[in-house]
Amino acid sequence: MSGDIHVLPHGSEWAIAIEGTGTRTRYQTREAAIDIVTQLAKRTRAELLIHGRDGQIHERSTFGHGSPHTRG
Repeated sequence: MSGDIHVLPHGSEWAIAIEGTGTRTRYQTREAAIDIVTQLAKRTRAELLIHGRDGQIHERSTFGHGSPHTRG
């Protein structure tokens, strides 16, 4: 997997969306979604973008691509 991973508001729940897959997985809390997706982002060396209820990106973590430690 090489797509960025997003945690997004989805109604009263939170969703994980992986760019390029077209699928979303829903969780009841933002914290639950972040816990799951952080491990996935680390394993796949993806960028994690966490959105707020306003839709804006509130946090960004890079675990691989785009990192200053990655050769390109």
